[in-house]
Amino acid sequence: MSEDRWSAAVDPGVELPRPADGELWAVGAVILDGDGRAFAQRRGPDRRLFPDCWDVVGGHVEPGETLLDALVREVAEETGWRVRRVRRLLGVTTWTGDDGLGVRHEADFLVEVDGDLRRPALEWSRHTACAWFGPDDLDRLKENRAPGEFLVHDLIAAALRDPPGGRR
Repeated sequence: MSEDRWSAAVDPGVELPRPADGELWAVGAVILDGDGRAFAQRRGPDRRLFPDCWDVVGGHVEPGETLLDALVREVAEETGWRVRRVRRLLGVTTWTGDDGLGVRHEADFLVEVDGDLRRPALEWSRHTACAWFGPDDLDRLKENRAPGEFLVHDLIAAALRDPPGGRR
């Protein structure tokens, strides 16, 4: 795989956390379209973590990978799109899954991508649907989530409140 395929610009001032040895990390990407809506995909009902829930694009950071490398790789694998630019760190969350792997740290970013936004190349074996969410659609992101478990909803709501370049 060429190194250029995994490169992306990072806006000035965007912090890229550095995982400590032994920590498990995941990354997430909030992707906006030209109409100010955010992309999400529904996880399959057989997934161990967060089955049948809406999720942002992302996944686990592999050993030896930087967060930026993982972010670019996950977006390409899950959508076929290419990360062009990382606009903002939306936050870092620590959570424990029910898969026995323990505590994870998750860095979520607002990114711009290249590719046909009308035709994501979803991993249909892992996801059952995808949709674009605007401000009036945010409550759908809470489907199949327990009260207080609204990370995806909150990430997308924050990105829609303060989009790059002030677009709304």
